[in-house]
Amino acid sequence: MHPRIPHPHVHDPAHIKGVRTVATVEFTKGIVVVLAGLGAFSMRHKDIWGVAESFLEFFHVNPNHRYVGFFIDLVYRISDVRLWKIAVVATVYAILRFVEAYGLWYVCTWAEWLAIASGTIYIPFEVADLLRHPTPFGVLIIVVNVGIVLYMLMLRMEAAKKRHAARHHSESS
Repeated sequence: MHPRIPHPHVHDPAHIKGVRTVATVEFTKGIVVVLAGLGAFSMRHKDIWGVAESFLEFFHVNPNHRYVGFFIDLVYRISDVRLWKIAVVATVYAILRFVEAYGLWYVCTWAEWLAIASGTIYIPFEVADLLRHPTPFGVLIIVVNVGIVLYMLMLRMEAAKKRHAARHHSESS
């Protein structure tokens, strides 16, 4: 049995489906970050430039391409300490995503608030990144995150209205 705060929409199938969809998105984000973190962590104590060079050769990438220059610059700046930092940040982020996904899957109110807070925190950074480097993927990320935040806000506002209406009804009876 899982502990949870009673939720006013627990029996609403549309609400459950919507929140579980968001839970799946958050769980997927956590998995992607775990895999990326494991990849970064596996690079410690290795010749990072050798790995990067092999990667470029394997994919027959033109070393003069703009994005390859960015990749090469990144490889030069990576150290074992930086890889440890990346791994720690990735772990914390993934744990947050998994906790949020768990709470949303079981339709917990606290998880809806967590989704609002965590989604809202990232939006300014995502917008700034999109303005620096506009890509269709960047637009997709912002649209998904803004959509999640707005959906969760709508659910919380509906719940507040229902609580207010129920309180008003009980006071007038």
